Formats: sequence, structure tokens, C-alpha cells
Amino acid sequence: MEYKDFRSDTVTKPCAAMRKAMAEAEVGDDVYGDDPSVNALQEYGAALLGKEAALFASSGTQSNLLALLTHLGRGDEYIVGQDAHTYKMEGGGAAVFGSIQPQPIEFEEDGSLGLAKVEAKIKPEGNIHYARTQLLCLENTQDGKVLSLDYQAKAAAFVKERGLRLHLDGARVFNAAVKLKVGVQEISRHYETVSVCLSKGLGAPIGSILCGPKEFIKRALRWRKVLGGGMRQAGIVAAGGLYALRNNIPRLAEDHENAEFLTKGLREMPEIEALPHSGETNMVFIRLREKNPQDLSDFLKARGILMRPDKNPIRIVVHLDLNRADMRALLDGIKDFFTNR
Repeated sequence: MEYKDFRSDTVTKPCAAMRKAMAEAEVGDDVYGDDPSVNALQEYGAALLGKEAALFASSGTQSNLLALLTHLGRGDEYIVGQDAHTYKMEGGGAAVFGSIQPQPIEFEEDGSLGLAKVEAKIKPEGNIHYARTQLLCLENTQDGKVLSLDYQAKAAAFVKERGLRLHLDGARVFNAAVKLKVGVQEISRHYETVSVCLSKGLGAPIGSILCGPKEFIKRALRWRKVLGGGMRQAGIVAAGGLYALRNNIPRLAEDHENAEFLTKGLREMPEIEALPHSGETNMVFIRLREKNPQDLSDFLKARGILMRPDKNPIRIVVHLDLNRADMRALLDGIKDFFTNR
């Protein structure tokens, strides 16, 4: 059965044109720096984000870990959101591989980290009892929420005044840029380093890029090797990422429109609470008032629709392999679930 898959925007399949680009990619040994397709991706990505250099990584988790290992040393600390991907969803890699301490704080309702709360968590310099606070890590988008340009400018000024550095987990930063109707550099310019995922809304099958200063990326390259990230003839997959950056950014607006359409339909159902910020970009969050998420998931799967049942609220993600008809199919399926139960 061909499923309509709403579990994540990581489930997309490469289109025919992307597959062709990958099949015809010129390749070399990337560990020696000889893969022209990887080099082209890195150069294009760095220029697009307005940074000096970029490094191709196998995943967003690896890209963020490269950033943390390069920014920080043993006994250093980074301040991060309690539910941020770099803290909660990456296996504790910074602590495991770098002896780096995270200092999590709760996100604000809009996905930001309150700068007064960040201030309160910065450890006193020179006090031997504490880890050394060195980095603030933000996330954009955060559960589909877009950080305002004003907030990001204030965060950049805040860390500069306190001698800290600023990293962005920008896995879906292009969703943020498209939503704000600005070039991505209006966001990336506030950060020393930015991690961008190619295999989420942009539709590539694998990979992320870490963008930043040339010397920083040179040091991150060594960490990539240490982590086993030397992928040799990686141009085959890098070509998919380059195609995605060149072709799939503007169409993210279509995903946002479909998510907004879906949110409006869900808010008409009394059995469901659609959470604030749903449909702001490509994510929708719903809470079932009485029914079990697993029962809903099982019901929809029988109708050819996949949804994650592991949490309530449930995250629904729209992507390039889903269209307006699929939004209607999901709405009809959820309506029928409540009618038949």
C-alpha cells in the first residue's frame, strides 16, 4: 500500500530530477577533499547562508555535534532548550564524546529562550565550582514555531556582550525564512554557526551542512573524521542536497499553506484541540480530548494514512510528498474515527 505519511518531513522520496542528479554526480574521495559534488554543495551552502565555509555531514545530529565539539572543550557548557533537539534528541552526544555539559532551560511559548532566564544560568566566570558557560544554542524552527528577527538580533547582541558564542540548530531554517518572507541570511547573519538539514522539508535523502567561519569549519572537519564521518565518494548523496537547495526552497510555502488548511479543518472538530502555532509552518499539533492516540493511528493506518501515535499532543508534519487532497483525506479519516467510535 502507498501510504500518506504524516509522521515527519524526513520520509520524503527523491524526485526523478533529484535521482538523475545523484546518478550523474561527479565523485571523488571526499576524505582527500577530492569530491567535486561535495565541494560544490559546501560552497553553494556557505554562500547561501552568508558564511565563509560549510561542511557536509551525514545527519543533523552529526552536524550539531560537530558544532558543539568545535565550539566547546571538556568542562565547558552550552545553554539550550529543555526540549531542544541538540539536548533531548541527539543521544547526549556532546556529553558522551566531548565531556560538554548542557544547561537546559524551558522554551518560551514562541519557541525562544528567554534571555533573562539565559542570563540567570550563565555561570560566574573564574569560579572553580562551575562549568564554563561558552555557548547559547537556539533552534529555528522550534516545533514549527518561527523565531522573530527581532528576538534573534537581541540574542546575538546578548551573547556578544557576555563573551559567549551563538549556534543555530537550523534544521528547518528555510521554513522560517519562507514564513518570514526574507532571505535566509536575514536569519543566519546573527549566528556564528548554523546547521541546516537537507533531508527534511528540502527533500534530499541524506545529509546536513554546518556553516560558519573558515577556520572553524577546518577544525570541525577533524571532528567529522573522528566521528567516522568520512564518506569517501559522498558526491552521490551530496548531489541530492545540492539539488534540494537549488530547487526546493520556495515550494516550502506550499507545505505551510497545506498545514494551515489542515489546522483550520481540525479546529472545527470538538473532539480535538489544535494547539497554538499549529500551521505556522509545516507542523500541526493536536491533543485528543478523550480518545487514545494509538487507536486513532491504527484506524488511519487501515485507511492508508500514517501518523505518530506515541505522544498526546500528536505531531502532524506536512511535506513535499503530500498535497491538498492528502490533507482532505486526513481530515475525513479523523472525522470518521470519531463518528465510528
